Amino acid sequence: MWRFRLAQGGLRLLTVRRAYSSKSSHYPEYKPIKKVMVANRGEIAIRVFRACTELGIRTVAVYSEQDIGQMHRQKADEAYLIGRGLAPVQAYLDIPDIIKVAKENHVDAVHPGYGFLSERADFAQACQDAGIKFIGPSPEVVRKMGDKVEARAIAIAAGVPVVPGTDNPISSLNEAREFCNTYGLPIIFKAAYGGGGRGMRVVHSFEEVEENYNRAYSEALAAFGNGTLFVEKFIEKPRHIEVQILGDQFGNVLHLYERDCSIQRRHQKVVEIAPATHLDPQLRSRLTSDSVKLAKQVGYENAGTVEFLIDKYGKHYFIEVNSRLQVEHTVTEEITNVDLVHAQIHVAEGRSLPDMGLRQENIRINGCAIQCRVTTEDPARGFQPDPVFRSGEGMGIRLDNASAFQGALISPHYDSLLVKVIAHGKDHPTAATKMSRALAEFRVRGVKTNIPFLQNVLNNQQFLAGTVDTQFIDENPELFQLRPVQNRAQKLLHYLGHVMVNGPQTPIATKATPSPIDPIIPPVPMGPPPAGFRDILLREGPEGFARAVRNHKGLLLMDTTFRDAHQSLLATRVRTYDLKKISPYVAHSFNNLFSVENWGGKSGQRTRAQHGGPGGLHQGDPARHR
Repeated sequence: MWRFRLAQGGLRLLTVRRAYSSKSSHYPEYKPIKKVMVANRGEIAIRVFRACTELGIRTVAVYSEQDIGQMHRQKADEAYLIGRGLAPVQAYLDIPDIIKVAKENHVDAVHPGYGFLSERADFAQACQDAGIKFIGPSPEVVRKMGDKVEARAIAIAAGVPVVPGTDNPISSLNEAREFCNTYGLPIIFKAAYGGGGRGMRVVHSFEEVEENYNRAYSEALAAFGNGTLFVEKFIEKPRHIEVQILGDQFGNVLHLYERDCSIQRRHQKVVEIAPATHLDPQLRSRLTSDSVKLAKQVGYENAGTVEFLIDKYGKHYFIEVNSRLQVEHTVTEEITNVDLVHAQIHVAEGRSLPDMGLRQENIRINGCAIQCRVTTEDPARGFQPDPVFRSGEGMGIRLDNASAFQGALISPHYDSLLVKVIAHGKDHPTAATKMSRALAEFRVRGVKTNIPFLQNVLNNQQFLAGTVDTQFIDENPELFQLRPVQNRAQKLLHYLGHVMVNGPQTPIATKATPSPIDPIIPPVPMGPPPAGFRDILLREGPEGFARAVRNHKGLLLMDTTFRDAHQSLLATRVRTYDLKKISPYVAHSFNNLFSVENWGGKSGQRTRAQHGGPGGLHQGDPARHR
């Protein structure tokens, strides 16, 4: 069948296709997308917005009450609040509200990002039911791939090797114990309806089975709303290799080679590499072939990832399909020069892979790319989030920003990602050198980050040799021996503050002592201080006060010296005791001020009561907010 489309130069032949065999007897209709909502936050939302802008597509952000000041809201053409009154995470899981906002604002398509609703078949179905395109696989494929047990069965049917495990989700602790008796230890519990390391627990002894079963169930329930688990034999010290796939609505599927995600901490990826180093070409061929075969088995369309474990004998085992864009999709883009978000949008519009110039024979590996996730965490405390920014840049460095900018408020409610740093070079050592240089250029103040840990990883000889597996971090405790950060500016400020508050500590050559400098309290006239605006407020009430303000012909000034002196880090000896001494003079001499603000609560009230003054030495006076 021939397809034509009107282009600037006239009718342009797009492609010649054979009859398309699917449930429908006609080709999908090409319909350009004009407005995209990203049902997500942070870095991935910004990544999609940028791709849409490049394609001339209008963008819509959604944000929770806790994300009002976040960067992704500012990067979109439009932004709308969702999940009013809900918990921070639940706001981004509120399907009815998201669909409502999309329909009210004439959104053509929704991109789910990663995490949250990205692998929820009911969300994909809700979009479809509302007449909105879901930029991802069909609801049925999302459901099949999201159900890890069903995905496993599909892999077996496609002839793809799998890790020994349960054919169906387990429903009790006894079933887990029976599996252990049959296959032996170690085993791993996995969430049946989610990924990202949540709901995963490794068991090495029979005594640990019950505790880890309960913990995995609780984690899966909290993260995905479903605590269903399945059990697999745990492959010790494997490499974690995943293959990027891309399919269209015409049955075409291709791969964009693999990524090595073996450097993990508690099943969370820390550093990702593409392509995998020292991967046997025949093994690479089997991995990519099995990935395409599995995708075709289910009629996969749009972007996805097929994940495998490689044991020490070079055997590969299918573990799951992520029916969404991965956090680490960036390294694949760098080595293949394919913009995966552009491709996702074009596939959703109804274009075929050949239309986009994407044919398997044209996909080539160009060099090596490494991604590091810079997070607000303290590795020495077990990677727990720890609630001035200048980044590393230069040739071969790409930054996908999440919430990192000067003065940013880091939310404790979500992922601790600050920025993704991607380095691209001609080979693995070159990319590693560029990454090390870029990380050394970062300057982050106010929060602790994992940059020193990442630098230790990049300088590790095992990493540089490309021989890492999933136990790399656990088996190299020296990675946590972090070098002190050379924060010269902060050290200088600390020193200056210390000298100003406590005086110079450097010994002097003579026995002479420094001359004391005691503040002199100016003489205060006898009698009460002159009347000020506070007196008007007390005498005539709020209406009279407002009238006096409106009738005043000059400029009204608030003096904040008292407050600044009281709270300043460089003058912490200016206390209420000293402020009380000077307040009579201030009350007599500055009665024409609109107000004088004091940092104090109770002490400020006492001072105001004793000395009066223009607005009082106050905290909370109505005049303070005028």
